[in-house]
Amino acid sequence: MQKIQLNNLVRSATFFQHAGISIVFVFLPIMAMGVTDSVFEIGLIIASFSFTEILSQIYFGRHSDKKGTRLKFIRIGFIGCAIAFGLHYFADNIGLLLLARIGAGVASGIMVPSMIAYTYEANHEKKRAVTVISFHALGWLVGTAAAGIVNDIKLTFLISGIFFLIGLLFTIKMPNTLQEKEIKPGTTKNVIIKNKFLFISLLLRHIGASSVWTIFPIMLMEKLGAELYQISIVYVANTLAAFVLMNLMASKIKISNVTKFKIGIGGTTFVFVGLALIKDWWMAMPFMALVGATWAFLYIGGSFHLMENNPRSTSTGIFSSTISIGAVVGPIIAGAIAFAFNYVSVMYFAIGIIIVAFVVSLKIKSQKTVSAVPT
Repeated sequence: MQKIQLNNLVRSATFFQHAGISIVFVFLPIMAMGVTDSVFEIGLIIASFSFTEILSQIYFGRHSDKKGTRLKFIRIGFIGCAIAFGLHYFADNIGLLLLARIGAGVASGIMVPSMIAYTYEANHEKKRAVTVISFHALGWLVGTAAAGIVNDIKLTFLISGIFFLIGLLFTIKMPNTLQEKEIKPGTTKNVIIKNKFLFISLLLRHIGASSVWTIFPIMLMEKLGAELYQISIVYVANTLAAFVLMNLMASKIKISNVTKFKIGIGGTTFVFVGLALIKDWWMAMPFMALVGATWAFLYIGGSFHLMENNPRSTSTGIFSSTISIGAVVGPIIAGAIAFAFNYVSVMYFAIGIIIVAFVVSLKIKSQKTVSAVPT
């Protein structure tokens, strides 16, 4: 199969994968308010997805490296996500919503590490791999915009299921990539030890970011009077900036992956300083654009640094699981802080912990890429 045709298939699958996730992401805290009045319980609902995703990503990422195949896990993940996200439509109490979130976390964890590794392995020219991966940001952009256009929280879950089914159709024509089986015992532990400062800084950054994303839509609506479509506009600024920056990295931004990662971590601090000071919903847009840019730097820099120097599905599985751990801890902390104090206090917590994350990231050193890294 020609490279252009393959990349178009991967771009399309990546696009619908992330459109399916993002269309429900923005309004989920608001939907959770419909089944519980407790901010702390809202945090638990949001954290439940990421908790199960952690276990799923580590297990299936490692399994993908052992088996020497990616597509099986990608397709199973698409099918599982279509079912689990669609079931959110029927979740009219906290128990059903928790079950739906747990199922979605497992299904997403099956797919994500293999999807990232497949994209990398299908492109020996890494510039092209960056442009393909950038379509996850485009998917988030379209999904977020669609949520605002639909303006119906429960209907977004049905549309999400449809997005995943469309993504599945594109994977049917995708061929298996050539990939050596990675069977060295203890690899997960070795990858974590070898890249400990990257994973620690990523974890701290995402605890801070996830704490903010838990309360931010509610804050925009309750404190700043934003409508659902206005909240969607704010989040579109984030994803548009990420998409543009990821594509610029493919051709214009010539710095090391480690430097990109450090810029992404450090720059996030300024985002939450700004968000803590806004007085109207539209004032959040430039700061959301900035967080999209910082995410592009740390995501491309961190994941490509890992894949160039470690077993690919294993390392990206740990990378994604680290993000998911942050997305478990952050919402719980956000719920506790918002319950005890107020929404802005969550911003101050995020600023503090991300400063620590940046200090830790300064200890990361570039590694000389080894061509014989097992995959």
